Amino acid sequence: MKINRTQRRTLFIGLILIVIALLVWIGFGGEIFTKTEILIEKSDEFLGTSYKEWKDKFILGLDYVIGFIGVVVILVSILLWKQRSKSN
Repeated sequence: MKINRTQRRTLFIGLILIVIALLVWIGFGGEIFTKTEILIEKSDEFLGTSYKEWKDKFILGLDYVIGFIGVVVILVSILLWKQRSKSN
């Protein structure tokens, strides 16, 4: 199957979006699951004890990234199919 210029451009943009999504995921720490809170251990200097506290922080996980990549693959596939040339 030979692809035309617009299909090549669409495929290239889709691949770029996938690579950017993976780089953003790696930038967030490469976590498997998305987190909205993290557990932080704090120490009380006055009493000399330590305690744990939840802090609101968004960490992008692979679950959301794979969902985004799936949507990109489906949209690029539909666009490639619609952009096919009719001539032989």
